[in-house]
Formats: sequence, structure tokens, C-alpha cells
Amino acid sequence: MIKDLEAAIGYRFKNITLLQNALTHSSCANERWHNSLLSNERLEFLGDSILGMTVAEYLYRNFPDRPEGDLTRMRADMVCEKALAKVAARIELGKHLMLGNGEEQGGGRKRDSILADAVESVIAACFLDGGMEAARQFIDRFVLVEVPVKKLHNADYKTALQELVQQKKNQVLSYVLIGESGPDHDKRFDVEVKLNGVTVGTGSGSSKKRAEQDAARCALEKMVSE
Repeated sequence: MIKDLEAAIGYRFKNITLLQNALTHSSCANERWHNSLLSNERLEFLGDSILGMTVAEYLYRNFPDRPEGDLTRMRADMVCEKALAKVAARIELGKHLMLGNGEEQGGGRKRDSILADAVESVIAACFLDGGMEAARQFIDRFVLVEVPVKKLHNADYKTALQELVQQKKNQVLSYVLIGESGPDHDKRFDVEVKLNGVTVGTGSGSSKKRAEQDAARCALEKMVSE
């Protein structure tokens, strides 16, 4: 069955355990081995950086007439949860995931956040197994096929907030994790964004990164309405 996934992504692993690790959700790792370090979360961390850098380089080289703000928003569109979930659907990644019983019963195979994280994990697995070229091939084939040249749907709220506050000198933004809840397979994170030490927005999300974006969105809405 895992060979079907290799065929779908167009890459055959030398070390198949890397791909198996990329498919292991934290709910499965905690249920089977009581160890979240055996899940795909570490691979997701690495894959997120590889994906972001590769997409940024592609946009920089191919859109020399676009300013930094446009490039940032284009990248945000291409690597957002919804876009990566579409990649997962294209290669039928959901049916290959290893989930815990609770997540299985809760429809985890179709949950965008789980699918997006798994795509990033597969990118990292390709990188560790075949180097940067293997990771690039995956990204070229499945991510860089749809570049949002005209409509930018998913704003990078953190960047937009940074650009807004930098209109004045000596402005310092910081993001503070104020809480997290839920089981390991369905975490919720709460974040405050502070401007010069004063809270200007709060947000929540399924990861710290998404919670920070939500907090920045909240802060922007307040500042624009004032």
C-alpha cells in the first residue's frame, strides 16, 4: 500500500521508515508507543522550513516585478493549510495516514490541518532520504503548479501587522503563548500579540504559527477600526 503512495508522489524511498514516520500522526504515536517523538511532528517542523524557503526562492526568481509584500502574500497562499490539504487529496495521502482510534473515529483522515502537516512531513522525508533535489521535485510537482498571481486569498497577517507598525519608529511586536489545551492529537494554542509590551490582539489555532496569525488578524482589525 505504501508503494502506491511512492508511485503517486513519483519518488521511491531508499529508507522507507522515513516515509512511514511522515505518515504517523501524534495520536497514533501516543496510543501505540506513548511517545510523541515517534510521530511526524519533527518532520513537519523541518518540512515547513524547506517548503517555505523553496517557494520563496521560486517567487523571487520568477516575479522580479513584484514587491516584497506581494511575494509574502503569494507564498502564504501557496503554503497555507487549505492549499496543502489539496495537495494531500491529489496524492490520496489521507488513506495512508496512521491515526489513533479517537482521531480515526473523528474523521482525521479528512481534516485539513492533519493533511497539511503530513504533506510537510513527506517533504522533509524526501529531503532526508534523497537530499534537496528530492524535496524540490515534490514541491515542483505538487505545490508550484498553482501560483496565485492575481488573487491573493490568504493574507499573511503577521507581515501586514509588522508593516503597519513600522510606519512609526521604535515599535516592537512580540508574540506570547498564553495557553494550550486539548489532547496531543488535537491541540489548541492561545497567543497574545503585544505592541511595545501592551496586548493588542489575541488568537487561537491548531498550531502556534496559526494562533499567531489569528492574533495578528485580531490586532489589525482593531487598529484599522480605531
